Order: sequence, then structure tokens, then C-alpha cells
Amino acid sequence: MSDNPFTTNSALVSRYGVRRRKARGVAATELAVCLPIIVLMVLATIEACSALFLKQSLTVAAYEGVRTAISAGATTTEVQAACNQILSDRKIKGATITIAPAISALSPGDFIDVTVSAPCSSNSLVPATFYRGKTLSAKASMMMEY
Repeated sequence: MSDNPFTTNSALVSRYGVRRRKARGVAATELAVCLPIIVLMVLATIEACSALFLKQSLTVAAYEGVRTAISAGATTTEVQAACNQILSDRKIKGATITIAPAISALSPGDFIDVTVSAPCSSNSLVPATFYRGKTLSAKASMMMEY
């Protein structure tokens, strides 16, 4: 064996080659175990954010609807149009709007409620939704002043 540090020893090279192959095998195994979990976590995060966006959109639509309802001379059609404008701007599908009690029956000091509901499944970004079959709703209530 020579004293030259740049010469290779075949036993040394083969030993490091085995270590590299083992490291690649360990990395592949770790990827196979961790990747499905990471993908599931990413999809769940996207779905949770989608549900939060839906809930916030319903809250804003209900609030704008009830603000329209308490204005002087408001009609049910105007309230529904105000709610539907917010919902269409945010691309919410399948929403229902409930106004209780009827606007025509209200006098100053009475409260009016606007409730907006929408199904999670038709408003989901992920095809296999975690919120399948659930319906979110938001309610806003204000007092008539006129």
C-alpha cells in the first residue's frame, strides 16, 4: 500500500458504497411512510380553510342582508339580492336565505333575523370532502330603527 492519499483502497470504496445504498433505502422507506400522511394533512388543511372561508362568507352575507332589511322601505327581494350579491362574489353555491319575521310586519324596536345557510359539499375545493353532508349557517340580528 502506498502513502499517497489520493490512491483508493477497494475495501474502503466498497464499504462506503454499501452505506450509500442503505441510506437510499432508508430514505425511500421514510418517504413511503411519511408522504401519505403529509398529503392527508395538506388536504385536510385546504378543506378546513375552505370551510372557514364558507362560514365567513355566510356571516358577511347575513350581516349585509340584515343591514339592508333595517333600512327604511326595505323589501324581502332587496334583502335577498344583497345576500346573493355577496354569495355570488365569493362563489358560494346552493345557499338559502331565511328572513324572520317578515319585513312588512316589523315596527321600530323589533328585531329581524337573516340566516344564510350553504352545504359544505358543493362549496368544497377537495373532491373527497371531510365535511361531507354538513351544512354551515350564519345568522345576523338587528333592531329596526325606523
